[in-house]
Amino acid sequence: MLARLSIRDIVLIDRLDIDFASGLSVLTGETGAGKSILLDAFALALGARGDAALVRQGANQGQVTAMFELSASHPARAQLRESGIATDEALILRRLQFADGRTRAFVNDQPVSVQVLQNLGSALVEIHGQHDARALVDTSTHRRLLDAYGRLEDDSAAIELLWRARREAEDAITKHRTEVERAAREAEWLRHAAEELAKLAPQPGEETALAERRTDMMQAEKVAGDLNDAHDAVAGSASPVPALSAAVRRLERRGAQAPGLVAPAVKALDAALNALEEARAHLEHALLVANHDPQELERIEERLFALRAAGRKYSSPVDALNALAERYAGDLALIDAGAERLAGLEKAAREAAARYDAAAAALSAARKKAADKLDKAVNGELKPLKLDRAKFSTEIESDAATAGPNGIDRVEFWVQTNPGTRPGPLMKVASGGELARFLLALKVVLADRGSAPTLIFDEIDTGVGGAVADAIGVRLGRLGDRVQVVTVTHAPQVAARAERHYLITKDALEKGKRVATRVTELAPERRREEIARMLAGAEITEEARAAAEKLIRAAAG
Repeated sequence: MLARLSIRDIVLIDRLDIDFASGLSVLTGETGAGKSILLDAFALALGARGDAALVRQGANQGQVTAMFELSASHPARAQLRESGIATDEALILRRLQFADGRTRAFVNDQPVSVQVLQNLGSALVEIHGQHDARALVDTSTHRRLLDAYGRLEDDSAAIELLWRARREAEDAITKHRTEVERAAREAEWLRHAAEELAKLAPQPGEETALAERRTDMMQAEKVAGDLNDAHDAVAGSASPVPALSAAVRRLERRGAQAPGLVAPAVKALDAALNALEEARAHLEHALLVANHDPQELERIEERLFALRAAGRKYSSPVDALNALAERYAGDLALIDAGAERLAGLEKAAREAAARYDAAAAALSAARKKAADKLDKAVNGELKPLKLDRAKFSTEIESDAATAGPNGIDRVEFWVQTNPGTRPGPLMKVASGGELARFLLALKVVLADRGSAPTLIFDEIDTGVGGAVADAIGVRLGRLGDRVQVVTVTHAPQVAARAERHYLITKDALEKGKRVATRVTELAPERRREEIARMLAGAEITEEARAAAEKLIRAAAG
């Protein structure tokens, strides 16, 4: 529900704040007071195209802010979550219009694209007028409204899932056939490559390990002589170890005679012997590694050559040869088992198509039943709206060849405006005034099912009066019992049925140098005066005031 509309520096509006409530509200005022400006500003906040001409003369920018109160289950909350926008109880749409033509959009003070603003706006508000029936231009909207009236939304959502499953099954067949055909064209080469790679049996990381082993072996050859000399010095015939060991034993025997002199020396000699032993172990290990089999080096080099040759042949890094071999083997298996796999996929596709077809046929039948009820309900609203000779119908064309995510039906609202005339699409056959009244009848029937929570009607009562205007007021009031309705009207019969009445005026400022649009919520006495003006014109008479009072009492009763 729209709770508050704030406008700054838009055309004739310098500063305006309007609080709204549920039910039926009307906006009245003399021609040129600024009613259209108010609606243009509101549409800007809902994502309408910006225009530099909207900015008030002398201002650098204009701003429109619309605050909505949302129920916990309102569809707009899902859109907010998808866009990553946090929201509490209130939702605030804000649009800046700059004098150079640029605009900026915000939702709860978070910058968003105009597309996000438009999507939210369409879920929150519908604006309808004699020359503005955008909600019905797209026939997919007709289908959506019919599904909402028949409470078929869950069935429609299920159809979309079944269609997706059907398409995925069909795509799987196409993909499999493409892969099998590609593999079949390369079958001979694949078999040769798979056999060669299977024989080579490359392993992940093998090239790196072999290259490192070859480098170690080649370097070992260069240092082998020095290692032998060092080993002889430490553990050979000239090794100092025997002499040092004997010296340690002699000193240990003398240790009791002069411990202070002997102990440090023995300790140092023991450390030296231990170090020599550790050095001997390291040297022997190094000699063992360096003392390799020359044939092993040759085998390593041959293996590296074979691996790298295969990598060049198959345009693949050596480490990826193992995965390539598995892929080639899989392609061969695909050829061998292709027919069996294809049969399984085709069976799954037939089953998916059958499930879709059955559900689509059931949904189509349910739509036709709902259409009969919708037609009856809408036609029941036409006579009081001076459309008693007209006939509304929902045309459903069902064709399995045009199946899609919404089923097999093309739904379109048609009308016959007079007996003997050819029925046709609502958007083409009905005139501006007729279209507005057909739309009102539809909205009355669909209010709690297929409508946004806020409906704006712009002068849909133009050109009618008396009983027809009163019938329009009655229906707008009924709509207001279920959704929020705001209507711009020139009909006193409509204004009399409002729960809130706002007067739009144009006031002179700065000694007449400029004018500004003002909106005032009318108290009961001023409301009677405004309705009397609507009845009588410029000169309000006592008879007009009495007639206004009578209209108000009749509407209240």
